[in-house]
Amino acid sequence: MVAGGNGQVGKCLIDRLKRSDLAWEAHGRATLDIADERSVAEHLQRFKPSVLINAAAYTSVDKAEMEPDVAARANIKGPATLAKLCQEHGCSILHISTDYVFSGDASVPYTPDDPVGPSGVYGATKLEGEYRIQDACPNHVIIRTAWVFSEHGNNFMKTMLRLASERDKLQVVDDQQGTPTYAGHIADALLSIAHQVGAADDSDLFGLYHFGGNNPVTWCGFARYILEVALDRGFISKLPRVNGITTADFPTPARRPSYSVLDSTLLKSRFGIDPSNWQAGVQNSLDALMGAKAVHSNENSSQVTA
Repeated sequence: MVAGGNGQVGKCLIDRLKRSDLAWEAHGRATLDIADERSVAEHLQRFKPSVLINAAAYTSVDKAEMEPDVAARANIKGPATLAKLCQEHGCSILHISTDYVFSGDASVPYTPDDPVGPSGVYGATKLEGEYRIQDACPNHVIIRTAWVFSEHGNNFMKTMLRLASERDKLQVVDDQQGTPTYAGHIADALLSIAHQVGAADDSDLFGLYHFGGNNPVTWCGFARYILEVALDRGFISKLPRVNGITTADFPTPARRPSYSVLDSTLLKSRFGIDPSNWQAGVQNSLDALMGAKAVHSNENSSQVTA
């Protein structure tokens, strides 16, 4: 069972589950309120999943500063409710968390055992959600990830593509470093983990892990790669100039971590899952977007008659 089926990772999970032979179902907020104990219990009792993947979250980092109660309901109460009921129904839970649980002041990649220290509401609520899951359901796998992008939803990659079609020059933060992570690779990792924990009695597999991109990059470097591939693919017709700026030049309500590089070694050693090749993820996303654009174009042309 997938909660958060309308998000980036949720949609990528559905793409893959449609091609699998697994019994599955996915829910967005309209059909499953993860913070509503009665709703969750009814779904678990009816479908009886062996694994629940929670891809639902409040992810508006800046808005969270203005509406902490809304963020807490999705990021704390929701995971707590899911974990409690998964434990009661004999179901493992896989949960997605974030690099924002860290202060972002490190200079070497973060491991799952490193001290946490969120600086904003979003990170604090996600961290508390982790604690609630760990307390309520021993059969859990929590995956922290960072800089998620894909062909679905709203994300940095799609923003850069839109701005490239509107402007000749872009200014992008160049003093924050992280590991971009393709949502499709997160979905692949989650399904691999679900298969392994579902087939094993080895409780050592449960726990806290990191899954990030294979090579650190700044937002500016990430943007330049996206646009270069987009130009090469013919997705954009011109390459805008991308200038690096500092975080101070682009103030936001919530503080962004200056260093969000995640060490995925433990996930690789336990589950055999490689870090996300984010360059390939960009190419996959652009191919998917171009395919969707071609379908849309054909649909429009088919509605035109002489």
